[in-house]
Amino acid sequence: MNDFAAAPLTGQTLMALDTPALIVDLDVVEANIARIAKLCRDNGVNWRPHVKGNKTVEIVRKELAAGAIGITCAKVGEAEVMAEAGVRSILIANEIVGASKIARLVVLQGRAEVMVGIDSVANCAPIAAAAEHAGVTVPVVIEVNVGMNRAGVAPGAPVVALADAVAAMPGVRLAGLMTWESQAVGIVDPAEKARVVREAVALITASADACRKAGHRIDIVSCGGSGTLPYCTMQPGVTEIEAGGAIFSDVLYRERYHLDFPPALHLLASVTSRPTPTRIILDAGKKAMSSDGAVPAPLGLPGTRSVKLSAEHATVELDAPSDTPAVGDKVLFVVGYGDTTVHLHEEIVAVRGGRIEAIWPVAARGRIK
Repeated sequence: MNDFAAAPLTGQTLMALDTPALIVDLDVVEANIARIAKLCRDNGVNWRPHVKGNKTVEIVRKELAAGAIGITCAKVGEAEVMAEAGVRSILIANEIVGASKIARLVVLQGRAEVMVGIDSVANCAPIAAAAEHAGVTVPVVIEVNVGMNRAGVAPGAPVVALADAVAAMPGVRLAGLMTWESQAVGIVDPAEKARVVREAVALITASADACRKAGHRIDIVSCGGSGTLPYCTMQPGVTEIEAGGAIFSDVLYRERYHLDFPPALHLLASVTSRPTPTRIILDAGKKAMSSDGAVPAPLGLPGTRSVKLSAEHATVELDAPSDTPAVGDKVLFVVGYGDTTVHLHEEIVAVRGGRIEAIWPVAARGRIK
């Protein structure tokens, strides 16, 4: 939103917003940020929050001010936006391939320390060659597969072998290891979740020890997402965690990953039709909020039977007939999954105490390369 449009809204209630509007509650998000930062401090690990979900410079600055040592990104484009905003320590927790992306990664080293994930010589060698040609060194972090079964090197000897290969390549420097113990996120029982996290993380910390015994310097052992908080922070040998989604604590994190943080991210929608006493139609569909991870949850309504999203509409079915909300009324939803909702919007409205304090551009929106 441009300054001309934003200025009259500052200080007004959120109900003054046109809809659909993506809203972050500042009191809640700041408390969530502070809670994660304290959890990390108390357990002696660094916090490098993933920003692929929020994509917003102003939120990243709040995380850094709370004690984060840097950030984690998914794409070179996100790292470019954050480096331009002044972030100086960035991990791209992803394998980067292709001459164009590698060239951009190399250029970024002039603005920030931008580390990148690798899991093969084929992945690392072109980065090393481009960096050497440019006269820079790119820090790399080996991704270790501890059970997610996506990308990554098998733990143990394969990690050491790749570390040996990296050490022989000019243009790159081995900074450490990273992983994501995602197989634990949906476990309900706390004791079982703790066990699965402990066993998964032990695979990367043992791999780090093996690399050190082989003569490699391993400064970073990175793991941990919001779905495994606080278990990942308690594991010996971990140096930093990447949890980022917990600052918003959407329906997915709360109901499927069993995170006890309050929700900070909401979507405001307007009632456009009441075709029956039990049906509510709103102006926010899949183009405004996603339902792939979890279905958004409406607030302040009588009993809700179902919520369904089409391209431009939300259809809410009530348990019993109700005259409210009426056409023109506004309804607040807890976002289903922030990672696949934020990128749909050009801006986030920052609200404190129910009043609009700021409107922030989603600066890394569309930066998927």
